[in-house]
Amino acid sequence: MANFSFMGLAALSKGLARKAFSASELLEDVIARQAVLEPRLNMFSHWDVTAARKSAAASDQRIMRGERIGMLDGIPTAIKDLIAAKDMPQRFGSRAVADTPVAADAPSVARLRAAGAVILGKSTTSEFGCKAVGDSPLTGITRNPWNIAKTPGGSSAGAAAMVAAGLVPYAIGTDGGGSVRIPAALCGLFGIKAQFGRVPVFPTSATPTLAHVGPLARNSADAAQVLAVMAGFDRRDPASVAGALPALGDSGRRLRIAWSPTLGFARVDPEVAAITQRAAATIATLNADVDLVTDVMDDPVDLWTAEFYAGVGTSLRQTVQDTPALLDAGVLAVLRDALAQDMQGYYEKVFARYAFREKMRAFFDHYDLLITPTLPVAAFDVGLDVPPGYEDRNIVSWVSFTYPFNLTGQPAASLPVGLTQAGLPVGLQIVAPSHAEGAIFDLAARYEAAQEGADPRPAI
Repeated sequence: MANFSFMGLAALSKGLARKAFSASELLEDVIARQAVLEPRLNMFSHWDVTAARKSAAASDQRIMRGERIGMLDGIPTAIKDLIAAKDMPQRFGSRAVADTPVAADAPSVARLRAAGAVILGKSTTSEFGCKAVGDSPLTGITRNPWNIAKTPGGSSAGAAAMVAAGLVPYAIGTDGGGSVRIPAALCGLFGIKAQFGRVPVFPTSATPTLAHVGPLARNSADAAQVLAVMAGFDRRDPASVAGALPALGDSGRRLRIAWSPTLGFARVDPEVAAITQRAAATIATLNADVDLVTDVMDDPVDLWTAEFYAGVGTSLRQTVQDTPALLDAGVLAVLRDALAQDMQGYYEKVFARYAFREKMRAFFDHYDLLITPTLPVAAFDVGLDVPPGYEDRNIVSWVSFTYPFNLTGQPAASLPVGLTQAGLPVGLQIVAPSHAEGAIFDLAARYEAAQEGADPRPAI
């Protein structure tokens, strides 16, 4: 049997199209490798071999008839357990939710199926997406392929781990405060949340003004292909974006870029700071003007915390009151704080959020992009909710760089830019103005081209 480890989406798609191998052969290889990797990494909350084999066989039939749908047809992937997938349970990483199959796909999943994607199952998440690390009371600890003693980040933990381990070329996560970008950074992947509403969300999220669905992949071109399939208007999502995706790829134009090592408030590990500084210097050689901007904003963590945890807390109020022992202890603490908010205090933060959004809109009158570290640290030990030295922050606020751009809804991505001395990945965050995902893919394509030949892989 062939081994398809670490093959990208484009290479796998080309091989299927020219019948070098079949979708069923590819799937059987993935099944064999999953059996070896899963006990070490804990990537899946649900695994459905029967349905996957049926999908792969259907792809093979289309290929033999010369009717292959597109680049995703016949290629395996998985869906984060915060997203509805028909006939699979949606447990949100929580013991408080029944193991009952759902009746319909979310729009993103339905579009992947229509494109011929072979869905393996559901990937692990921290409970209700509430932590930036990869564990939950339901599924236990998900581990980082670069070092299994370290967290892959969260909450899209299993999605990142399976792509980083070379099991699949892409997987689908969600991002309400960084939950695609955080594990992308810690696992050496490209991950993007597009413009808010670009990928429609339904059923309604517990954090309906913050939540995005997005891909994690080994490079930006693969992520762009997946995003293009999932994007598009859906009447069930009132925030759904009707316009077409911008052109994705190197535009050739000179870019105006702001580089902010701290945004004005973050504490960054010196090694992460040095690696991202080198990446910014490289970007300055890629037909771009890069300005150092030290003070971009004050920390908007209180605005984000009030919105995110109030939404999740309201949806879980009965569980918080009646059966709190079912919940992750760290999650329970922040949910109780959020539910204690008074109405006036909450709405003061809502209007402060609108003011913050306008401040960032005006900032991008002067720049095509903002680049920052994606995270202040590299991966740290499993079992911790926050990294050492950040005990004054809560279970998500330690990430510092990601949650501000859920408040604004702007497109933002994490691009891998190097490894620490300990061999752990570091990500650079790329933030674009509203509805300007094309600028992110433009810069990512340039940076990746400049690193041609570099393809670091974990020794998993």
